[in-house]
Amino acid sequence: MHELSIASAVLETALRHAGGRPVTTVCVRAGAMRQVVPRSLEFYFQIVARDTPCEDAELRLIEVPTELRCRACETSWSPTIPAFRCPRCARADVVITTGQELEVDYIEVEQEETACIAPG
Repeated sequence: MHELSIASAVLETALRHAGGRPVTTVCVRAGAMRQVVPRSLEFYFQIVARDTPCEDAELRLIEVPTELRCRACETSWSPTIPAFRCPRCARADVVITTGQELEVDYIEVEQEETACIAPG
């Protein structure tokens, strides 16, 4: 259910940057460790975006895989199970280098048409 609060925050960010223009696309980068359920996020985004400039926007979700780095031997790897021990030296002193992201990567808005006035 945390997707509802994420959808609300994504909407607020998109609206703040859209400047009142209709939004066509909102792209979100979510790390695998955030455990965002894509269909649930899309569902809640459609609900919270009603009657806003984001109402018809496409929500794109880019899942960023988890990557760890061992502080001792500098080995980097993507865990396939939630184990935080280095596969090379078996130490547990690791740094999460990717996988915790949760951010609006970009938005696309409709461009306002401006009248072209020919010099007279």
